[in-house]
Amino acid sequence: MSDSIILTEAAYYILLALIRPNHGYGIMQEAERLSEGRVRLAAGTLYGALNNMVEKKWIRQLQDEPGSRKKQYVITQEGRGVLEEELARLQAMVSEGLSILQENEND
Repeated sequence: MSDSIILTEAAYYILLALIRPNHGYGIMQEAERLSEGRVRLAAGTLYGALNNMVEKKWIRQLQDEPGSRKKQYVITQEGRGVLEEELARLQAMVSEGLSILQENEND
């Protein structure tokens, strides 16, 4: 992992949606729900991101169930680390922003 990884909003919500195993359409629905409608993933965007994340070992594809066409994915420990680093980065940004706004409230 690298300190310079900055996730897109879509990547952030895809990783969050994969805390539990999920399939493509389920990931799209969960990302939209978690983001309160801000993130709506098209199938091409989603599957491109999933393939990229599998290559980076942030997620892994689960064994296919016999007779099922749905590919399921789940976050890996490395992916969880990336997600936790991004969350810490976002929390720091919010904290710094609030601090500056509060310091300059009376201007």
